[in-house]
Amino acid sequence: MMRPLITAAALALSLVATPALAQDGAAGAGDPARGHQLSYTCVGCHGIAGYKNAYPNYHVPKIGGQSETYLVNALTEYQRGTRNHPTMNAQAQGFSEQDIADIAAFLSGLQ
Repeated sequence: MMRPLITAAALALSLVATPALAQDGAAGAGDPARGHQLSYTCVGCHGIAGYKNAYPNYHVPKIGGQSETYLVNALTEYQRGTRNHPTMNAQAQGFSEQDIADIAAFLSGLQ
């Protein structure tokens, strides 16, 4: 009789604790002011209308005004190597999750 009660209590406790633990590593809300400071290198390619980089067939996309979620996902994928572009993979390596959230918050507010 006592064993099922202990099992149920342990399960309930784990369900309550799991969301709190999952949030520890997650980035907080993006800070656009900090994102502005971090995104200075982005302008070098993404701030020039019609710019082509070293790959002649590759047009650099406009990122100002993009969805914040899209920007976070794209930078995270570049960082993890699941989205491939050598320059962007290298750029994203130096960013923390919070850096990415901040950059996305800033860039999504641009038009």
